[in-house]
Amino acid sequence: MLYFAYGSNLHHFQMKRRCKDSIFLKKINLKDFKLTFRSKYRAADIEPKKNSIVPGGLFEISKSDEKKLDVYEDFPILYKKYYFYYYGKKVMTYTMVKKSSFKFPTERYLNIVKRGYKDCKLDKKFLTKALQF
Repeated sequence: MLYFAYGSNLHHFQMKRRCKDSIFLKKINLKDFKLTFRSKYRAADIEPKKNSIVPGGLFEISKSDEKKLDVYEDFPILYKKYYFYYYGKKVMTYTMVKKSSFKFPTERYLNIVKRGYKDCKLDKKFLTKALQF
């Protein structure tokens, strides 16, 4: 299956540790969404916003990887699954169930996200914009 990663799951080493079968395919943009950070965990989330984009990584994952991600993402309590189509192929990602206000991420978490942006060769201007609240 195809999985759209953002936040800490962009970090290739961390993603491989969580999902041993995962394969990074390419960077892609999720249109009409924006990146934010929220909850008591100060974790990354995406929410609908017209004319915005969230850069991320497209990964191929196995069914067992999906189950591991479900546990990591505390599905369905903290995150729910969101599906969209990319060139006719169904892609899964996660969005937070409860939409709390913006919370600046911890330095450790932010460094993991920054490394993920580097791993996937993403434009950091979108991350910078998400942190300006």
